[in-house]
Amino acid sequence: MAHTRRRLWLTCTSPGLTPPAPGVTSSSTTTHALNHRNSLHSSNLKDTCKCLAMKHMATIKKERVRKIILDTKSSSDLVVKMELIDTLERIGVAYHYREDINEILCDMHGDGQGIGDDLHMTAMRFYLLRKHGYHTSQGIITVTIVNPYIHIFKSIIRYMIGLLAHADVFLKFRDDQGNFASNDLDSLLALYNAAYLRVRGEEVLDDAVVFTKSRLQCMLEHLDPRLVEEVQCTLETPHFRRVERVETRRYIPVYEQKATRDEHILEFSKLDFNILQTLYCQELKALTIWWKDFQAQTDLQFARDRMVEIHFWMLGVVYEPQYSYSRIMLTKLVIFVSLFDDLYDNYSTTEESNIFTAALERWDEEAVEQFPAYLKALYINILNTTNVIDEELKHQKNMHTGLAKKMVIDIAKSYHAEVKWRDEHYIPTSVEEHLQISVRTSACMQIISLVFISMGDITTSEVLEWASTYPKIIECVCIVGRIGNDMVSHEREQLSEHVASTVQTCTKEHGITVVEANEKLKVIIEEAWMDIIHECLHREHPMTLLEKATDLARTMDFMYKREDAYTLSFSLKETLTSLYVNFI
Repeated sequence: MAHTRRRLWLTCTSPGLTPPAPGVTSSSTTTHALNHRNSLHSSNLKDTCKCLAMKHMATIKKERVRKIILDTKSSSDLVVKMELIDTLERIGVAYHYREDINEILCDMHGDGQGIGDDLHMTAMRFYLLRKHGYHTSQGIITVTIVNPYIHIFKSIIRYMIGLLAHADVFLKFRDDQGNFASNDLDSLLALYNAAYLRVRGEEVLDDAVVFTKSRLQCMLEHLDPRLVEEVQCTLETPHFRRVERVETRRYIPVYEQKATRDEHILEFSKLDFNILQTLYCQELKALTIWWKDFQAQTDLQFARDRMVEIHFWMLGVVYEPQYSYSRIMLTKLVIFVSLFDDLYDNYSTTEESNIFTAALERWDEEAVEQFPAYLKALYINILNTTNVIDEELKHQKNMHTGLAKKMVIDIAKSYHAEVKWRDEHYIPTSVEEHLQISVRTSACMQIISLVFISMGDITTSEVLEWASTYPKIIECVCIVGRIGNDMVSHEREQLSEHVASTVQTCTKEHGITVVEANEKLKVIIEEAWMDIIHECLHREHPMTLLEKATDLARTMDFMYKREDAYTLSFSLKETLTSLYVNFI
């Protein structure tokens, strides 16, 4: 009963209050509680008023920015159009104006409209068109029977745009030795970013990457400190691979220093960022209550405590305000992914893994009697949370109700598949063989499927069926995550009994050092990115969904850029503080 009373106290009072000792009911305690509650109420009221004022001002600024966009759409100046789109995207407000931006992109056709031999603008145009999926390599026009004339017209436009998004547009900027004839910083940065939207076989862009990287590195010591930071950031992560919200937080102060800044765009971006930050913090508050309750009931001494980091990971994939429930749902389910990873990989015995997985496959609460004590509450809480999520999806009339449970089971089975591999101390003979197995045990497909499920009606049953077959784009997202993780965690994980990594496999396959193996693996990651871009250019499914799969690759690239930032999460402190704590 004492435990129950304490739980009720924690549930019914505000954070920061300490429950009275058992049996103590003094008036001073009651008065303190009432005063504290009134103080919190006053503070919450002020916060609510501040948030409403921000939203009101943001609505005004949003429409002023829309007028800027409409004026730009009617302009014949293609350079102004491209610079506006690039600014809106980097400053984090483009999601408000997707239709307008797409209309502007569709107008980018013809012979370049005054761009001529300007490398900077040619590269920017290529970057924007290809980033948004405008590409054709064979000039094939697809005709749809329904309303055929409109579709023929749109196909012709896409074909013309595709010609401008072809890598051959850069050939005229090369000299007789094949080098790009430019020392202009803006042009080199634009070309570098454009080149990272290459697909396999585009040698001119392969050469552009090598050339611009070398030239930019040589220029670093001669640049202004602020430009040095921008160049270093670009060399580390080209624009296309950056996590949207992280880049927004970084770029707003950069844009503020520009003499050409537009004050309406700047102010709207700040308001929008702060409004989203407030929403993210509300989500974290709800998740913290759930997670603390989960921890109180479950023995999790074997697991990493990474609730905030996982929420950050998921907002990297679905950051828009309409996906608030998606982030909460995904955070809970990806916490289970993390728990499974720690349980199967480092803690449970083979027998315990077998029993746990078999019980999950049956989704049988009574099976808990077979478990060791530390697994019982974990198993029941996973079942209960997943069942609640399925009910919430049903209440939202989500057509994929029931599939969250299937994904949780599939994730457990994926990690369980590696247990046998670990126990047999098996090292694949090649990286290719390793990836054939490990791509399917990485849980990336299931995470992407959960993202799709959470997005509602845009996701059809056919899309989920397609995702379950590990199509090329999902396979490549898995490769980016798997190899990136292995490269930064190989040395640490080899100190204990652990499944063979791609690094270990590569050293064995080629008889080389870890450093040499990492260089070979980086090439595989680059090829995976090329294939991700290829799949986005040849849209077999809605671009919105393909973009979310790509966003997962971006977040994994960020997490494993320098070290295993998920495990060594102190390295994320500055990023998390900037996204969740500090207003702009």
